Amino acid sequence: MSERILLVDDDKSLNELLSQYLTNAGFEASSVTSGEKAISALQSDSNFDLLVVDVMMPGITGLELLPIVRSRWNIPVIMLTGRGEDIDRILGLEMGADDYLAKPCNPRELLARIKAVLRRSGEVKAEVAASIELHGICVDSGSRQASIGEDGLTLTTAEFDVLNELMKNAGSVVSREDLTRRVLHRELTPYDRSIDVHVSRVRTALRKHFEGRDLIVTVRGVGYQFAK
Repeated sequence: MSERILLVDDDKSLNELLSQYLTNAGFEASSVTSGEKAISALQSDSNFDLLVVDVMMPGITGLELLPIVRSRWNIPVIMLTGRGEDIDRILGLEMGADDYLAKPCNPRELLARIKAVLRRSGEVKAEVAASIELHGICVDSGSRQASIGEDGLTLTTAEFDVLNELMKNAGSVVSREDLTRRVLHRELTPYDRSIDVHVSRVRTALRKHFEGRDLIVTVRGVGYQFAK
């Protein structure tokens, strides 16, 4: 069965172009032209596998839509931002986007990003269920759930994978390059801070349960290390 993609962009011609391209690539693609219509579409049919959301739209913007989606549906989100709008990209990642891409985007690059995010979401289906427990934190790769005691941690797909990778390598430094490959399934490029934002969000989620103590240490110029 084809994965279902919902495009959310007020540019109708771009929606048509990307929908056709993704359909030709084997996806079931549909589109809406506003955040309000995206919410209605998800309320009537939440069985989408991924959303592609433009940041700048009239009415409910992409940045306003993202937390609404995150609070109601467990669906990966890729944000489309205007070229050079770094603040929107960082905000999107901090608010829980799985990835971002600058507009005007190359359809082939978007396709690659979609496949990478879906691969992260679906890898567990081909894995043997395994769990890691350290400092009272339990990460279960089978159910894709993370918890501390009886309290669940609300993490995006990328954030879960960051925590899982760092805990699997507790006590060792994981470079930013390796973490980007394992979590985002792409090479780290200059000025790309995506992985740092995901790590920061995981660190913030853990601090709430450990009285501000940092279990993830930044090794300057190298990467990150989870306390053993």
